[in-house]
Amino acid sequence: MVAHGTHGRRPTLEEVAARAGVGRGTVSRVINGSPRVSDRTRAAVEEAVAELGYVPNTAARALAANRSDSIAVVVPEAESRFFSEPYFSGMVGGVGLALAETNLQLLLTFARGEREQDRLAAYLAAHRVDGVLLVSVHSDDPLADRLIQMDIPTVISGPRSADEPLPSVDTDNYAGARSAVQHLVSRGRRSVAIIAGPLDVYGAERRFVGYQDELAASGLSYDEKLVTYGDFTEEGGRRCMTELLERSPGLDAVFSCSDLMASGARQVLREAGRRIPDDVSLVGFDDSVIARHMEPGLTSVRQPTRDMGRAMTELLLDEIALAAEGKRSSVRRGTQRHLVLPTELVVRASS
Repeated sequence: MVAHGTHGRRPTLEEVAARAGVGRGTVSRVINGSPRVSDRTRAAVEEAVAELGYVPNTAARALAANRSDSIAVVVPEAESRFFSEPYFSGMVGGVGLALAETNLQLLLTFARGEREQDRLAAYLAAHRVDGVLLVSVHSDDPLADRLIQMDIPTVISGPRSADEPLPSVDTDNYAGARSAVQHLVSRGRRSVAIIAGPLDVYGAERRFVGYQDELAASGLSYDEKLVTYGDFTEEGGRRCMTELLERSPGLDAVFSCSDLMASGARQVLREAGRRIPDDVSLVGFDDSVIARHMEPGLTSVRQPTRDMGRAMTELLLDEIALAAEGKRSSVRRGTQRHLVLPTELVVRASS
């Protein structure tokens, strides 16, 4: 027999919380589909909901909290880069997996220039989404700070610096780069070049520092002639590899900070008559489908992009729930809001 609130009225969220022995915010998280609740707690809340016959008033809740039941993935990059890089499809796939457990809808939008960002800001100010997943941000991009000023729950895919105020999910770019260089040195390579990413991206900067530190740890000197800076594109990899061969024709290894750039580098090496890995070993970063289908197969640092997307979404759902409770600002200085997922070197024939 289902119990109801006193005098036949609808039971309240507070009554569900009291019956389950948890706080009101915990009940809100369960009802909103946040994965950041233990199975035991979720079961207790669901049992209390069933016993009391509690029915969430979705329309009223959305109106009262300016809820739209949707989140946005915002990419401040050109659409062409988004659709050409496997990194982004993995991220969005992980977001979709996390949202499958909720009633939230997903909006994908690009906001590269000032005009697009102004249009996005106006859209967000109208409470069209409950939160934002911000993917691929350069250190000088003002969009993240605008979102902070607007006080919209936001999670970023990798901090802009070591002092990032927004919650973030990243992979261990530094350790991944060190493992790549260590692997090349262990294969007897002594002239290890790097095709770095743009250093105004924090993850790319950490890969570059990892490269430098592992060279030093291996007893190899840092040589500016072995360093080039790409843009994570295949054409960028071609340009950088051409520069490296002109400057240092005797190089015997290349660490490319993305698989796409490694693909471009491979083309130039082959055109120059350099055999991979006999003459030059090649290692990429991402372990994307490109690495698996290259000939020879590309050794690459695997970063779990799907897991990143899922973790970002779970963190954002928690931010949204905290915002509904008015607690988000008090948690902003917490230490558990920057997740770093491990990387893994996948060795194939290119090294």
